[in-house]
Amino acid sequence: GTPCPIFPTLALAGWCPLSPTGAQTTQLLVDPPWMPPVEWDRVTLTCQGSGTADATTWYKDGQRWWQRGPDHFAVTRSGTYTCARSRTGRSPPVTVSDDDLVLQVPAWALLEGDTVTLRCRGWRDSPITSVSFYHDGKKLDKLPDGTGLFLSPLQLNHSGSYSCRGWVKYWTKTFLWSAPVTVTVHGEHSTPRNPHSPSPGIQAHKSPSPLLPRALLGAGGLSPCHLHLAAQRAGGGPGSPPGARGHRCGTFGHLPVRGHQPAGTGRAPRVPGTQP
Repeated sequence: GTPCPIFPTLALAGWCPLSPTGAQTTQLLVDPPWMPPVEWDRVTLTCQGSGTADATTWYKDGQRWWQRGPDHFAVTRSGTYTCARSRTGRSPPVTVSDDDLVLQVPAWALLEGDTVTLRCRGWRDSPITSVSFYHDGKKLDKLPDGTGLFLSPLQLNHSGSYSCRGWVKYWTKTFLWSAPVTVTVHGEHSTPRNPHSPSPGIQAHKSPSPLLPRALLGAGGLSPCHLHLAAQRAGGGPGSPPGARGHRCGTFGHLPVRGHQPAGTGRAPRVPGTQP
C-alpha cells in the first residue's frame, strides 16, 4: 500500500502504525485523543507494535514500571509514559498532565482546510474565566469570551505555539498560564474546499465543539476503549498497573490537570481536603 506520511500526531492517534519506509514501529495511542492528555479524563493508553500483546513493557518517568503488562491500561497517575514491544522497540513518550490549567490540541494530523478547536481547561474541569489565547507569544485580540479556540478553515500560518491564560475558580488567587502546545498544519485537505465556506478565522467558544475522535473510531464507531476494555470490570483486577484505581470503560470522569505558571510564581494554593 501507499506508505504513511511523517505525521507523528497521525501515528499517535492510530491512523498509521507504519513508517514511510514500511518498517513497523511502536506507537502509544491515546484515548480520548487529546494532547496533552490529562489525568482526570481517565485516559487509556494503548501500545501498538509487533510482538506478544501481553508481554508489553511499560515505563513511567524514565523508569521501568510494568514488566509483561497488557497492551493497554487506564492511567490513574500523571507522568511520562512509554511502552516497548519485543519486535518494534520503544514508543515515543506521552506525558499525562495534572496541571491547574492546560491547553489541549486534538491528537491527530491537522490538515489544511480542516476545522479544529483547542480546549483551555481548568484542573478537574474547574470553571475558568477571563481566558485569553496566545499564538507564538502574541495575544489573539478581539475574541469573544470562551474556553475553546476555534480555528477554521486551518491554514499553514495557523501552525505554531499556542497557550492560554485564565483565572481558575476555587483553586487560585492569580491568573495561570498553560504550558505551550504545538500546532502543525500539514499540506492541503484531501477533499475540495467548499468555495462558499467562510473566510479563515479564529473564534473563541464557551463550549468547545465536541470533535469526534475520528482517528480512533473502529468498526461500528467503537473507540479503542470499547474495543479493548468493554469486558473489563470496574475493579482494578489482576490486569491493573501498579497503584491503579479501577474504572469503567467509557466513563471518562471530567477531572482536569493542574496548571503551568511562569517561572517564579510558585504553586497555586488548593483548598484543604479537595484534592483526591
